[in-house]
Amino acid sequence: MSDNNKKGSFLQDKLMPLAGKVAASRHLVALRDGFALVMPLIIIGSVFLIISAFPIPAYLNFMTKTFGANWATVVGWATNATFSIIGMVAVIGISYQLARSYDDIDALSASIVSLAAFMLTIPLNIDKTGAAWVPLSQLGSMGLFEALLIGLFVTDAFVWMIHKNWEFKMPDTVPPAVGHAFSALIPGFVIILGMWAIRLGISFTAFHTIPNVITVILAKPLTAVGGTIWGALLAEFFVSFLWIFGIHGANVVGGIMAPIWLGQMTANANAAKEHKTLPNVVTQQFFDNFVHAGGSGETISLALMMLFLAKSDNLKAIGRLAGVPALFNINEPIIFGMPIVLNPIMAIPFVVVPLVSVVTTYLAMQYGLVGKTIGVAVPWTTPPIISGYLATGHLSGSILQLVNFLIGGAIYYPFFRIADRQALDEEAEVRAEDAAAAK
Repeated sequence: MSDNNKKGSFLQDKLMPLAGKVAASRHLVALRDGFALVMPLIIIGSVFLIISAFPIPAYLNFMTKTFGANWATVVGWATNATFSIIGMVAVIGISYQLARSYDDIDALSASIVSLAAFMLTIPLNIDKTGAAWVPLSQLGSMGLFEALLIGLFVTDAFVWMIHKNWEFKMPDTVPPAVGHAFSALIPGFVIILGMWAIRLGISFTAFHTIPNVITVILAKPLTAVGGTIWGALLAEFFVSFLWIFGIHGANVVGGIMAPIWLGQMTANANAAKEHKTLPNVVTQQFFDNFVHAGGSGETISLALMMLFLAKSDNLKAIGRLAGVPALFNINEPIIFGMPIVLNPIMAIPFVVVPLVSVVTTYLAMQYGLVGKTIGVAVPWTTPPIISGYLATGHLSGSILQLVNFLIGGAIYYPFFRIADRQALDEEAEVRAEDAAAAK
């Protein structure tokens, strides 16, 4: 067997099944689908954020000084109502999706127990009158790591206890809703008691609270790595690398990194709302609107080449099929139609182009050539150029997207020409075979 055949066999028989198992892991799927529950709130809050802090001086002056009221603050009420509960919603979504992956578990009961455990971790603030209240900041982006951990571990504990029959069995005549409630009674009590004991124990340490433990031990190190250019490059490499084997890399990597990027997005949104300097370069919009513009691999320039420059009938047809979806950042027709999956020629630019965009985007924003993303959750299907302006609140965002497309096109072009020539040769062979058969 040749070396190339051996490599192909290894990829096909070993690496692809392993990558497929990772992508299909119930815990990663639960993270992905659980965080999806948060996105409508983020998008809705972003609309009100744009209204309250649209980056035009005359508009901002109007919003803050018209009719004797600060309308930016008033409109911001809706932003607070959505952004400030994303951690709480995430724990419900993650727990529900994970429990739902088991056929014999009541997902709603599991998610409610997880929510109670999440709330138990949050230290209350006490005002001068002695009244206790939950700080909204802990329910929002600051609570995303707790939401992730509790949503997974508490649900796993809940499932384990149900499978061990730690539950009250009610007669079949009892309505299902009542039966599920009593089934969750023992696991719920054990989980809440355990979380209470953990909180009590930590209160006697230097950390004092569970959020402090998570911040010091997990959140800060991961955010420090994920918020750097090196962390962004590493994350993006795995997005493209997994796609080469037909695995949805953005979903796999996003399931792990979303708490970091969404948290940094929210920090930018809060800073923009208060007209402060934006603290973070790497956010969810950094990837969605500048690195994945046109889809993973930033293939929009490749789609346009196939549409307007291809000579082979095959690539022309794929270009016609993929052109319009690419404008909305959907590129599966290219990934599986060209294909890029298991294509050693096209795999090279597919990995290199987004990595170059990470570098150009990071440096442009870090050194002030382009505005940082302002924390607006631009829907990922928003066409490029438009999304660059909305994400940064400045025309420089659109210009940066255009620069990235041109650089990406220059990298893709020689590989596109090779693929086009190969397709032409294959089509010529087919025509020759058909002509010979016709004789």
